[in-house]
Order: sequence, then structure tokens, then C-alpha cells
Amino acid sequence: MTRLKSVVVLNCSAFLLMLGVGMIVALLPQRIITLSGSVSDVGYLASAFAFTFVLFQIPIGSFSDKFGFKQFLVGGYFVCSVAGLLYYFSPSSNLIFLGRMLQGVGEVPIWALVPAFLSIQYPEVKGTFIGIYNASIHCGLTVGSLLGILIYRTWQGNEAFLLFAALSFLGGLMIALFVKVPKKESISSVSTMTPRKIISLMRNMTNQTIFIGVGLYGAGYGIFISIIPAFLLSIKEADQAIVGLFFVLFYTALGLSQLIAGHVSDKKGRKPLIIIGLIMTSISIALFSEFNLPVLIGFLTLAAFGLGAFCVAAMAFLNDYVPNSLKGTISGAFYFSWGIGYFSAPLILGKVGQSGYWQLGFILFSVLFILEVIACTIVLKADRKSLIKST
Repeated sequence: MTRLKSVVVLNCSAFLLMLGVGMIVALLPQRIITLSGSVSDVGYLASAFAFTFVLFQIPIGSFSDKFGFKQFLVGGYFVCSVAGLLYYFSPSSNLIFLGRMLQGVGEVPIWALVPAFLSIQYPEVKGTFIGIYNASIHCGLTVGSLLGILIYRTWQGNEAFLLFAALSFLGGLMIALFVKVPKKESISSVSTMTPRKIISLMRNMTNQTIFIGVGLYGAGYGIFISIIPAFLLSIKEADQAIVGLFFVLFYTALGLSQLIAGHVSDKKGRKPLIIIGLIMTSISIALFSEFNLPVLIGFLTLAAFGLGAFCVAAMAFLNDYVPNSLKGTISGAFYFSWGIGYFSAPLILGKVGQSGYWQLGFILFSVLFILEVIACTIVLKADRKSLIKST
């Protein structure tokens, strides 16, 4: 019962944090455009977050091994609260980017450590519980985006950023007070994430192929929360309410797909959902920019559904083939790969779009997903060997 209570609190805290994120994420691109006057600078919103998110995966994982994951999880929420205060008081784009970097640090344990914890606590249905947790995250983002549409028409200042700071603090406080981690089953007692172990996870072709797909998933996520809103605002002449609606549908599709795909992957296997998710994403990204609203939004929603299905299936797939001693490592490696794509793709596509080649950029990005589909189809047909050799 204590274990289930902790899971409920973890899901509720993640919901609260992402509720705040959902309210502010649609506001940040327009704020950057207003402050810097450059559409391409919007790409730095995702990259500033991803830089620290990737950089601190290993340090936070290593320190949590020594001192326990709970305090780092609580600290992550409190760091996000500080980031919200920076957004609230910021008079320039530089402080906003600093806030995004702090937010990247704060979200490392929230995204990476909890799925590892759930994989250990519920090994037979890890896909289901990871899917529920990821769905809680995206449910918060969805509700937050809906609130963002409302506050866009009622709040004229930075009140949403202050609310984000308060919700982040509340989430951390709930975990500090109510989450109990059994000592023998804590992340700190079962994982030691080091560069050597991350490299060991990349030794065979199956692992390499999946992690490349994870990088593409991160790239898609980064582009969806930065470049595509800028594309809608500047090229399709959408207003802030339309951008808010886009985020609502994006997060709804991500959450719903992970909730469904996690359970289905436990019953039917991970591999079909990996392939289906990649195909849905590729087709939708290739086509969406050729249409106007609302068809355009429909294709983007379908792409988000594909991204979510791939995410939970790939994460559960990787967790299936490592012992408990590497659950934390594999989650760290997952989000390390995710962060590389999340960091680099918005920068590249932002520059391509700034040069006037939006459609070409989206098509080339879609081609990368098609190549990943081909690679996964070939590689996953082979008998699955152990994810790592003896360490």
C-alpha cells in the first residue's frame, strides 16, 4: 500500500509540474520573438533546456546512486520553481534562456529516475506503469495548455510564470512529505550510471538502432514545442489561441498514445508499436506543412500520437533486457539520447526555416524517420540478444 501511495503521489506531482509547463510553453516562443525580434532564436528555447538536460544526466544519476533518488527528485521540482521565478521577472531573452537551462536541470530526475523506479517496482507490467506516469505528465501539459488559452485572453502580464513556480514548489513538497522509497528497492541501491556503462549499452546494432530512434523522438519533441509554434505564428499567421490549441492536441495525443501503447506493449510486444509509431510520425511530418488549418493541426496531432507510441514502447523495450542494477542507467541513456536530438534539431531546423525552406526542412526530417523505420524493421527481426554483455 505504501508503494502504491508513493506511485500516486509521484503521478500527482508530475501532473502539477506539467500543468504549469503547459501554461507557459505556448507563451515562451512569442515572448522570445518579441524580445529578440528573431524567429530562429525560438529554437534556442528547446536547445537551452536540452543542453543542461543532457549535461546533467550522468552527474545527477551518479549522485543519486550515492545519496538516494528522492532528494534529487524533490530538488528537481524546486529548481523548476526557481526557473519559473526567472521567467516571471525576466526583462530580456537572456534570462529566459537561463531559466530554460535551469528547468532542464530540474527535469532530469523527473523524467529519468521515476520510470526506472517503476520498472523495478512493477517488472511484469512496467509498460503500463511507465505509460500511466508519462500520461500523467502529458495530461498535466494538456490541462495546462487549455488554461493557457484562457489566461491568454484574461491575463496581460507574466502571471502564468509565477503560477508555474508555485505548482513546481508544491509538487516537490508533496514528494518530500509523502513518497516513501524502500531502501532495498531504491534507485540508489540498484543503479550506477557511468560513461562506461552508457557506452556498453551501445555495443550491438539493435541497441544503436533503438537509441537513434530515441534521438529522433527527442528531435521531434523539441521541434514540436519550439519550431512548429514559430512556424504557425510566422508562416501560417496563427494567433496565440491557435498555438495554445495546438499544444493541447499535441499533449493530449502524446498522453493518450502512451497510456494505450504502454498497456498494449505489455500484452502484444514492443516491436510493432515501435514501427507503427515511427511510420505515423514520418507521414504526418512530411505532409502537414502543405495544408492550412485545421487539417494541418490534424496531421500534427497524428504525428504526436506516433511519437508517444514509440516513446513508451522503446523505453519498455530497453528496460526488458537489463537487470535491476542497470534500470537507472538505461533510463539515463534513454534521455541522454533524447536530449541530443532535442538540443540539435530545433537549432538546425530553425536556421533552415529562417532561410525560407520550411517545407524542405520538414520533408528531410521525415526522411530520417523513414530510414529509422527501415533500420528497425531489419534489425528487430533478428533474435534479440542480451542488451549488454557482462559488465
